[in-house]
Amino acid sequence: MEYLTVKEMAERWGITSRMVTFYCNDGRLPGAVKKGNLWLVPEDTEKPDDNRKNNGKNNRQRLK
Repeated sequence: MEYLTVKEMAERWGITSRMVTFYCNDGRLPGAVKKGNLWLVPEDTEKPDDNRKNNGKNNRQRLK
C-alpha cells in the first residue's frame, strides 16, 4: 500500500494541509498512520465530507 503525506493529500484534494491533519486527528481517514510527527495517508483514501458546510440552510433561517 502506498502512502502520501498530509501536504500531498491536501494538494490532491484542493484543501489545506491543516484540514487534512484535522481529519487524521479526528479519525476520519481510515488507514492513516502517524510516524513520529508525520501523518501518512493511504493514496486511495476518499476525501471525507466537510461537515462545516450547511448548504445555506441556516442562512435562510436567519433572514426570516
